[in-house]
Amino acid sequence: MTSIKSTILSNLCYTELVYERINRKMNLQLSKAKIESIIFDILHETDELNFQRIGKNIYVSNPGANLRITINSNTLRIITVDKLDKLDKKTK
Repeated sequence: MTSIKSTILSNLCYTELVYERINRKMNLQLSKAKIESIIFDILHETDELNFQRIGKNIYVSNPGANLRITINSNTLRIITVDKLDKLDKKTK
């Protein structure tokens, strides 16, 4: 049986809008290739215990990078990337 992590890593895809969204939310100006490289590295280093499927999305939390990556579970497309500390402030 293939793990969800390996399935995501081998089939991950992006839309044009997500590159802009990531740069805007992270306050960066990275190229598409750099964004893809960073996302892949974060997903690769994140323990599979931090991959959580809720509804139609998979949420990957990496406390070391202070990021949560949201992925559509059907298409395996990146939806967005959020900073964990901002998410914590919203829930308090």
